[in-house]
Amino acid sequence: MKKICFLGIAFILISCHSNVKKEDLVKLNGYWEIKQVKLADGEKKDYKVNETVDFFEVKNNAGFRQKVMPQFDGKFKTNDIKENIKIIEENKTFFIQYDTPYGKWKEEIIEIADSTLVLKNKDKLQYEYKRFVPFSLK
Repeated sequence: MKKICFLGIAFILISCHSNVKKEDLVKLNGYWEIKQVKLADGEKKDYKVNETVDFFEVKNNAGFRQKVMPQFDGKFKTNDIKENIKIIEENKTFFIQYDTPYGKWKEEIIEIADSTLVLKNKDKLQYEYKRFVPFSLK
């Protein structure tokens, strides 16, 4: 019985750690479009159309996030407001730490792949992004 309890606890502890690897963090760079938000109670809100996308630029675990508006010619408009970010590691879990004149906060990186990014904030809101694919009328 003790072995079963120990194995159960070990499984839970292992499950709590992020699957994000340090070498995957470079995939954060680029344009990301919000796909879905999962609320703390499990309810989901889908986003079919987005007027803005998030642009991340990170080098040596520091950089910025900026909201940009895609244009039909493939370019982007922006208001030049950038949120300074740092990638930090705590207990084998990676976070994006934001720092703006209006506040400081962090989001856990739950998943990062070539076409998927999942972030979770302190309120347990989980944001699922997909890699933005530019559109053009050309």
